[in-house]
Amino acid sequence: MEFGEILAIFGPGVAGAVFGTGWWFWVDAVVCSAVAVPFVHYLPGIFASFAALMFNCVRKGDLDYSPYDDGDWRLKLWLFIAYVVSFVSLAASVGLLIQDALVKSGPSAWTGVAGVLQCVFVLISGLIYWISHPE
Repeated sequence: MEFGEILAIFGPGVAGAVFGTGWWFWVDAVVCSAVAVPFVHYLPGIFASFAALMFNCVRKGDLDYSPYDDGDWRLKLWLFIAYVVSFVSLAASVGLLIQDALVKSGPSAWTGVAGVLQCVFVLISGLIYWISHPE
């Protein structure tokens, strides 16, 4: 078996396990938090999941990487927006981590770390799933 075949077989399962691990970090942080976690802290993970869904809506076979052909500009724009949403969600989770570490009255620093881990794992799972699709 070639690597592409193995990735096509096991890739979706690995992506699902990584996705579940990311959300498990977040659920653990919310359940173990001594104070109520504001809804703002939930948003980076929700938007990271939405971004992973967005860039998995595009098939790799539909993309044309020719700089002279402008027929696939909608797909490229959709992917660009998906990656912007993913990086903004990651930046927001890092910002909330810094806020949690500095402010003593809010959630603990573990909540911020879990938010960053959640975003990273969710986005990695989306990329694993996108790569594992056969062409």
